[in-house]
Amino acid sequence: MNKIPNRQVICDVLMEHAKTDRDIVVLCSDSRGSASMTPFTEGYPEQFVETGIAEQDLVSISAGMARAGKKPYAASPACFLSTRSYEQAKVDVAYSNTNVKLIGISGGISYGALGMSHHSAQDFAAMCAIPNMRVYVPSDRHQTRKLMESLVSDEKPAYIRVGRNPVEDIYEEDRVPFEMDRATVISEGTDLAIIACGEMVRPAMQAAELLKERGISAAVLDMYCLKPLDEKAVITAAEGVKAVITVEEHAPFGGLGAMVSQVLAKNCPRKMDILALPDAPVITGTSKEVFDYYGLNAEGIAKKAMELLASITHV
Repeated sequence: MNKIPNRQVICDVLMEHAKTDRDIVVLCSDSRGSASMTPFTEGYPEQFVETGIAEQDLVSISAGMARAGKKPYAASPACFLSTRSYEQAKVDVAYSNTNVKLIGISGGISYGALGMSHHSAQDFAAMCAIPNMRVYVPSDRHQTRKLMESLVSDEKPAYIRVGRNPVEDIYEEDRVPFEMDRATVISEGTDLAIIACGEMVRPAMQAAELLKERGISAAVLDMYCLKPLDEKAVITAAEGVKAVITVEEHAPFGGLGAMVSQVLAKNCPRKMDILALPDAPVITGTSKEVFDYYGLNAEGIAKKAMELLASITHV
């Protein structure tokens, strides 16, 4: 079982590049520990800014530094970064297409027992709605590294959401089929397509295996790029199957499922369903307990898939 969280990989990549690029700076809102950025602060203290618990200042200062030629990476809990500093992300960063990378740490329900105030179940919808803001949700540490290597080399704004805990590897270190802004096809199928992002990619893969045992062929797509969404991959996957399911650690509105449904309605209508967190206060518990409760696990996805396919057969 992998013990390296995606947030640590982000720190590793930034430290590697900070050796030769003094313009790379990291900013935190009293979150260097949660963001796994302590090694960066110790190794490159002159390239680090601590704003304290002031997320609005965090983003505005980052934007100002970017306008002065720096390359800022602002790391803060996703629940606060995507809401408390939303105006700054919109006006100071995105509208002016300023080179600030917003790193939403402990995304989704990572904080578990801290409850709804610390969950970020609306950040996909909020950030995707901002012009010029790209949104990425890597599924494992290897994909996170590939994503960060690409982002370090560009000069456009982006929001990257990562969870708090280590997740099982989806890919092998030396075999990561990564292409910027293109979904990764993990498996192909002829009955159903499961499109997932972030931590939901692993249970989607496991669900496909359960369905295979029942004679159901399921394709699995890792849609780490929410914006720009890989519409071509969605259409291609849908054209070869009877139904589509999306799985995300997010509210049912404005996220992956909503965007996929828009693409399908316009280009390739298919019966589909969205597996997501409820439009209600989420129960308190560990990530696994919450996922299991709402069916965001292999068994829950497989069950929903069979129900969806059965509904088509009965029409």
